[in-house]
Amino acid sequence: MPKLPVSQRRILAVAALAAVCMTASFTMAQSSSPQSSSPQSDQKPAQPPASPAQKPGEQPTDDSQQPGETVKVNVSIVQLFFNVKDKHGALMPNLTKDDFEIQEDSKPQTIKYFTAESNLPLTLGILIDSSGSQLRVLDMEKEVGGAFLKQILTDKDEAFVIDFNVDASLLQDFTRDVRRLQSALNSVKINTGFSTGPIPGAGGGPVPTAQQAGTVLYDAVYLSAHDMLAKEVGRKAMILLTDGEDEGSRLKIKDAVEAAQKADAIVYVLLCADRGFYGGIGGGYSGEFDMRKLTEATGGRVINVGNKFDKLREAFDQIAAELRSQYDIGFTSTNTKLDGSYRKLEIKNKQGYKIQARAGYYAGHSQD
Repeated sequence: MPKLPVSQRRILAVAALAAVCMTASFTMAQSSSPQSSSPQSDQKPAQPPASPAQKPGEQPTDDSQQPGETVKVNVSIVQLFFNVKDKHGALMPNLTKDDFEIQEDSKPQTIKYFTAESNLPLTLGILIDSSGSQLRVLDMEKEVGGAFLKQILTDKDEAFVIDFNVDASLLQDFTRDVRRLQSALNSVKINTGFSTGPIPGAGGGPVPTAQQAGTVLYDAVYLSAHDMLAKEVGRKAMILLTDGEDEGSRLKIKDAVEAAQKADAIVYVLLCADRGFYGGIGGGYSGEFDMRKLTEATGGRVINVGNKFDKLREAFDQIAAELRSQYDIGFTSTNTKLDGSYRKLEIKNKQGYKIQARAGYYAGHSQD
């Protein structure tokens, strides 16, 4: 998809919401970092089209070859990136195509290509919660998140930064420049939607209620998936730094899940929660349940870090290892109907290792 200039401020159009008569506020904010590097440095190099089993610039060989780019499901080719772990949670490298079986809607499928290393570019979205509940953990998220970006991004990867509170803002568009991304993170400030007075819940104040300005978490995930990642190719992931609480979105958790699945984006949630904001143990905090729905459906996971700096840093290290240790598998679906239906997927390992993969995908439409 064409990249959206950071320097323009406008409301992103969300065409898919028209069908449900909804809109989501997603403002464009210019990054506060210096515009020192040339615009061309932030663009992905053009890639020629490749067949499902052929890298760009190569002649077809056999069905086990890695594709040059993500293949559209509307030609009945399905690509999945996944991790394999043992019973202790350790990543299992060096497995082969013969170690796996794949089913779609409980029907066996033939693996057309497989690779044990993912060298395709990574497109990463960092979504950071700046609602009032994050007051005591926001600085920690900025520092560790910035260090993670420096660690994970290579010169062929791209990332963007979104913050969300009472609305969602794109702070930094697609870029390879880690300094711009870090500057965007550092610019995030708590926004409760209140122009005056103390932040609710801080310093023993009242706990926020649904009637007060909320947190548009689901809207932010939808817009990140639909507007930013859906047209990108290769490996795609979102990392949410949040307590998981949504109080203001116009969309529902199912809309966020569906958008992420249609974008083929893996979602990780780093659950950063200051329990004191919710009245301590036994308080009103309940964000983890819906976040598990989102991550399990997309092949990611929830990591609960609370307000501990070391736990957050360790969680980012785990995500970095997983994103760099993905298997890439593809098959031609035996269901040739292009009806837009949801199909369940299951990858099985013959040694009984745990598979961390998205739960399904949406078939394309014949008019796409």
